[in-house]
Amino acid sequence: MSSGQMDARKERILRAIIDDYILTAMPVGSRTISRKYETNLSSATIRNEMSDLEELGYLAQPHVSAGRVPSHKAYRLYVNDLLGASALPQDDQARAYFSQRVRQMEDVITSAAQAISEITRYTAVVMMPKQLEMRVSCLQLVPMPRGAALLVIVTDTGAIRDTVIRVSENLDGDALYAISRMLTERLAGRTLKQVQEMLGAFSRQGGANARVLEGIAALAEQMEKQSATDTVTVGGSHNILNYPEYSDVEKARAFLSVLEEKDRLMELISGGEAAFTVRIGPETGIKEMADCSVVTASYQVGAGHRGAIGVIGPTRMPYGRVLSALSAVGSALSELLGE
Repeated sequence: MSSGQMDARKERILRAIIDDYILTAMPVGSRTISRKYETNLSSATIRNEMSDLEELGYLAQPHVSAGRVPSHKAYRLYVNDLLGASALPQDDQARAYFSQRVRQMEDVITSAAQAISEITRYTAVVMMPKQLEMRVSCLQLVPMPRGAALLVIVTDTGAIRDTVIRVSENLDGDALYAISRMLTERLAGRTLKQVQEMLGAFSRQGGANARVLEGIAALAEQMEKQSATDTVTVGGSHNILNYPEYSDVEKARAFLSVLEEKDRLMELISGGEAAFTVRIGPETGIKEMADCSVVTASYQVGAGHRGAIGVIGPTRMPYGRVLSALSAVGSALSELLGE
């Protein structure tokens, strides 16, 4: 942590106050700092430093006789120090836990949200990016009994969709393979919208493969509709109730109501091009989350598409641990979806 208004001793004391408040959620007094963190300093010296920090806007005193609590300004300084580190360590335990969970569940995004919420004990949000420009990588037709075939479309985001379509009984495995190669050569690199238009034109020309083309066009249309909007998934919604800051029923209800508004959530965790973003208290722009912080990380989906994962918790969250966990899960998610 660095500031032109503070010397090294004030920085150490402020960091100690933040660390202790994160652990206890209780105002921190000078005796606590002297006993646990700065054993070479007297309580009187620490009290003087804490008074200076309060004047600088880094501490607040909720009651006259109580200790101090960090302000949003203090958390911002604390987080900037973490983000300014040369390398943010990844939480290997979090990465391993996430990898284990996604192997057990079909829905990767839901699995990611649940894993993050269980790792951090906070509310997790995972957003898939808009994929209107998804491009086809390949198409494959796999023969099935009685005039049917399994159609598989793979896109550049790693998304795979399949459906069973009707085909002529005269088309054997070799013929379907030849059609697959021909369609892949013609359609690879095209957007789903372009594929839909081209296949519609092909099918109107008729011929033995009209059913195949109609089936592919229908699936492309379905995929385009599904990819037209961001997908936001929330995990651990009620985790916030475990923290004393949200013991008030009305406050907790207001927080939970925000989680149901997908548009506000998407705006909240969209971090742009930054690898990590941290919004503290009022920086969230949401009145109901004035006592919360939102930490987000980006991840890659296929060729250049970006998604976001986030954690929502009290402003006294352990930012270093949360950032490390998001770094690990984001990396694992990028690898998984990249495959």
